Amino acid sequence: MKKSFISIIAVAVIAVLAFFTYNTVFASKSAPQVTFNSIDGKTFKTDDLKGRVTMVKFWATDCVTCMKQMPDTVAHHEKYKAQGFETVAVAMKHDSIDAIQRLIDERGYQFTIVHDVDGAIAKAFGEVRFTPVAFLFDRKGQLVRSYIGDYDTNLFIEDLERTLAQS
Repeated sequence: MKKSFISIIAVAVIAVLAFFTYNTVFASKSAPQVTFNSIDGKTFKTDDLKGRVTMVKFWATDCVTCMKQMPDTVAHHEKYKAQGFETVAVAMKHDSIDAIQRLIDERGYQFTIVHDVDGAIAKAFGEVRFTPVAFLFDRKGQLVRSYIGDYDTNLFIEDLERTLAQS
């Protein structure tokens, strides 16, 4: 009985956080203005992503679902990057640079990886506190859809292809 009560509370907390994230980002419909510092030393702002369809994905090295999704994230990036698709993977502040770099080295990730050192990026995107959470933005920086948890890959591909087809 105690376990089911804890499970109910956990689901309620996740639902509230998801609702807050959803409403914060969807209220403006635009990508929040933040500065990204990639692991490979590049600095760029949200506005620099305009002109490309972009997925900003919050993940963590200790997140089982995130690691399960990474092969799809890699495949989507590789398949669609020539059509103007950009992937920005934002590692949460509790991740260590060493753990992030080890994954990059072991798995050869070719998309942009950012470490949210102080949590400012997660805060700007609606207080993202759990992973994975992904946001798909069109070429104008407008939010197409957010994806929370172990989301439907087919839905993501449909949204991505439709968004890429728009000028």
